[in-house]
Amino acid sequence: MRLPSRLLGCLLLLTLPCGHVLAAEEKTDLELINRLRDEALNHPKAHEHLGVLTDEIGARLTGSAGLKKAADWSQAQLRTWGLQNVHTESFAPFGLGWSYQHASLRMLSPMPLDLLAIPKAWTPGTQGVQHGRAVIARLSSEEDLQKWKGKLSEALVLLDEPVSFKPHLTGDAKRYSIQELEELQKMELEPVVTRRADPQTVQKQQQFQKKLQSFLSAEKVIATLHVSRGEDGTVFVQSGGSYKVGESAQIPALVLASEAYNRLYRLLEKKKSVELEVQVDARFEDEDAQAAVNVIADIPGSDKKDEIVMLGAHLDSWHGATGATDNAAGVAVMMEAVRLLKESGLKPRRTIRLALWGGEEQGLLGSRAYVQQWVAARPESTDPAEKSLPVFLRKSGGPLQVKPQHGKISAYFNLDNGAGKIRGIYAENNVAVKPVFDAWLAPFADLGANTTTLRKTGSTDHVSFDSVGVPGFQFIQDQMDYMTRTHHSNIDVYDKVQKSDLSQAALIVASFVAHAANRNELLPRKPMPKDPPKDAAKDASKEANKDAAKDATENKAESLK
Repeated sequence: MRLPSRLLGCLLLLTLPCGHVLAAEEKTDLELINRLRDEALNHPKAHEHLGVLTDEIGARLTGSAGLKKAADWSQAQLRTWGLQNVHTESFAPFGLGWSYQHASLRMLSPMPLDLLAIPKAWTPGTQGVQHGRAVIARLSSEEDLQKWKGKLSEALVLLDEPVSFKPHLTGDAKRYSIQELEELQKMELEPVVTRRADPQTVQKQQQFQKKLQSFLSAEKVIATLHVSRGEDGTVFVQSGGSYKVGESAQIPALVLASEAYNRLYRLLEKKKSVELEVQVDARFEDEDAQAAVNVIADIPGSDKKDEIVMLGAHLDSWHGATGATDNAAGVAVMMEAVRLLKESGLKPRRTIRLALWGGEEQGLLGSRAYVQQWVAARPESTDPAEKSLPVFLRKSGGPLQVKPQHGKISAYFNLDNGAGKIRGIYAENNVAVKPVFDAWLAPFADLGANTTTLRKTGSTDHVSFDSVGVPGFQFIQDQMDYMTRTHHSNIDVYDKVQKSDLSQAALIVASFVAHAANRNELLPRKPMPKDPPKDAAKDASKEANKDAAKDATENKAESLK
């Protein structure tokens, strides 16, 4: 018997898993996607935004003139595209800005040789050209300081062990394979346990670092030298001192390419006399509220304009290069996404809000400040031990306090895993949102994006939203050579970014944001995060102390062997 087509369709739907039914019900605006595809793939501009941020503006360390220049340029650009409510929001007081104009390190004997080295952020300059001997010194305890007292005057001190190399048997850059994406969709049943730093341990480390800096200064050490984890001239460099007023490092610190550092180390182990010449022109800048900011801009909504769909990326970078893959690429994609939405003629029901964050590299400072001001916050702990920790490690002092935007933000979408194309999205264990994302990704399978995983991911600005119960998501990206070559390194430059990857990513982000803005309902949410028990900090400290005692016992046993 031949069934009527309508009845047949209903029976087929009943045989599908529930997720597929929901995905089928989630409508996609294919006409809009066609307009977005045409503009994104045939008239792309993301690489132009990237070029300004990297080649013209350069490094954008939080608190520096570079970040302020990037904030000024991005606001001007967003206004030309017709975005409204374009402004900055400060998360000052931040601390000191820092920049360097020149750094050079040269071996004078036993033979002349220029050495590749970059100063650590928030460490001082050398006050001109300085000459001194190279010395290997292990300074990891107060006993070490006593041992070396009076022996390091006018020295450049190598503090790290050399790096051992292994042959490169595979390429540095890679894209996700089909098998890897399939594996990524499998939920990890064992929960990831994040061990919080013990406040007492962190305090001891901070106190020793202060003593070390005072010791090095009293000894009249010229500079400390450190080895990069990279190879083939790749120098990974971040901070060597605090940006807090009164807590800055007292001695210049430079990170050397591992090949150069290893050579110095080998010569010194052979008892060769190594003389070095160093010059670092670096300066601290007084706190400037305009250099520690987030950039905010809106495409106003219509009938649901009081509700918000957010997208963002962090504008700040480290100083070793121009921060192309971390994260000028993300900023360029998100700016391109809002340009595409404007060009498409979209009339969003909800307000679309772009956020370009500052201070991400110092612990998501910009996005945390926005969330605390407008979305939700927990009271800070009054425990002095907690206050001694960096902000992102502190335990809260009370229950979550919800603010006006909390129930109005449908979703926040983030991009900050390098410059590779989008392959899908992390659904952050939100089962209800997965079929929605599956439907939204379907039109982009031909561009390599078809993976939605319930897994969670961390270390990007979406965490600031997700941690207070607002849907926050990071896209899955091909990492290319992000972790092997460019992440916080001296080669994080424009040339490491593929133009076509930026265009593909901007297209998908624009479509996700548009569909979230015009959806009848807000995106589904997970249960609200539970407030930590009152004695959680005490328990965490006890556990950390137990772990430390266990490690000490095991280390002692190993040494006896």
